[in-house]
Amino acid sequence: MSIICWADSVKKPTLMILPSDNWCTQRYFTQPFDNQGSTVKVPDYQRAFTEDIELPHVISKVGGVLTGMGYSLKDAEMEIKSLGVEHAEDNAMSGKLSGASIAETPLDILKRRMKSDIVIQLWWNITQDPAGKIVSFTLEAFDAYTNKRIATAAGNSRPTAAAVPVALEKAVKDNVKEFDRQLDKWYADQKKNGREITLTVRCWDNWENDLETEYGGEELTDCIQEWMRGNTVNGSFNLSDGTESFAQFEQVRIPLKDKNGNALDSRSFATALRKHLQKAPYNITSKVVIRGLGEAVLILGEK
Repeated sequence: MSIICWADSVKKPTLMILPSDNWCTQRYFTQPFDNQGSTVKVPDYQRAFTEDIELPHVISKVGGVLTGMGYSLKDAEMEIKSLGVEHAEDNAMSGKLSGASIAETPLDILKRRMKSDIVIQLWWNITQDPAGKIVSFTLEAFDAYTNKRIATAAGNSRPTAAAVPVALEKAVKDNVKEFDRQLDKWYADQKKNGREITLTVRCWDNWENDLETEYGGEELTDCIQEWMRGNTVNGSFNLSDGTESFAQFEQVRIPLKDKNGNALDSRSFATALRKHLQKAPYNITSKVVIRGLGEAVLILGEK
């Protein structure tokens, strides 16, 4: 038992390394994305991995440093190739509910498919010095569920004649200790207090009921909050906004794994609530729509 507990205590989170948004923009690896009527540019990871000869080698070297420290690394390049991510999937809710549509960016889709704990964005640049080239880098770690920045590291290589991936590997090794400490602190909080997600509950506009409809003397919003208290870590969530047809739950802390040992995300959590509301006394049909790992919308009234 003591061996099992020790092994769990040193377990590291899973990582996915991608080129940073800034790096992709500087090298014109971007694509247009329709964000609910507004066109924005997002990284085109497929083109970046296909066309940039340094990128795969750089990520391999930096990934080797992190796996050597005990982290589990997911291969974003291979997943991107298998997905063929060129355009975002559209999870539009057919206009029945104004403002309710959710679109997934290519990064959202990738995070949902790979289910890593952390997304690391890597930027690097090369400057010439009389003694050799200097490679500068920045590592930024983001919670894959909330997109919150949780750790950063930056540094420069010494002037060198070595190839860029090798020089970058050395620079990362020399500057990664504090980065590792920040990731450990974040992951310890996740294990103790749960993952953070966002859950929105809405109603189809043709549903005869709403969130103020009473079941057993309690309004539906209150019934949902009672379920949330029993299914979040330490009953942690915040009802940040709500009307008769809308409830926004933020800072929702869910367990890392379910009772079967499977990783939990916003979809599985929202699906559990959907199944709960299918039963008596509610008998409510509903639909789950997700964005990435950390955001889900439950729409009440029909599929």
